[in-house]
Amino acid sequence: MSMMSIRAATPRDREAIRLVEEHAFGQQAEAGLVDALVTGGDAVAELVAEEDGQVVGHILFSRLFVQSGGKNFPAVALAPLAVEPSFHGSGIGGALIREAHIRLKDAGETLAVVLGDPAYYSRFGYSHARAEKFESEYQSEALQALAWGDAPEAGRLVYASAFGSALAA
Repeated sequence: MSMMSIRAATPRDREAIRLVEEHAFGQQAEAGLVDALVTGGDAVAELVAEEDGQVVGHILFSRLFVQSGGKNFPAVALAPLAVEPSFHGSGIGGALIREAHIRLKDAGETLAVVLGDPAYYSRFGYSHARAEKFESEYQSEALQALAWGDAPEAGRLVYASAFGSALAA
């Protein structure tokens, strides 16, 4: 019986992460976004899931700021989360999210934002109600937030520049 493990991503994982992202999304945009966020120094937490020594899942949280009252409050953005298609439904995505949340809380982070399926991300505490007062070009039902502590309820979300570049590509 094989056993899945989760660990921090390392530079040796870059090619495996690229393949997981491309397989999971069926395109190269998310892999390019990951490369740009890591290269730009915007990655806050990056984990991989391994099964039998093979990277089968990946999650990245990057630095995000909430601008409010002339101040920049640091937060994190979950994007992307990817699991090899042959492992979908096995709980790897959820395990990556839960482990990342533990590490982020331990590091003192208090607010995470995600743009994704509300039915999926609500299982981990994300809600649109927590994000609906944020100004964002991504404002929609899919924009959700999760706070672990004292964090702004409103303000403008400022993502890492890689997001604008990836979306323009």
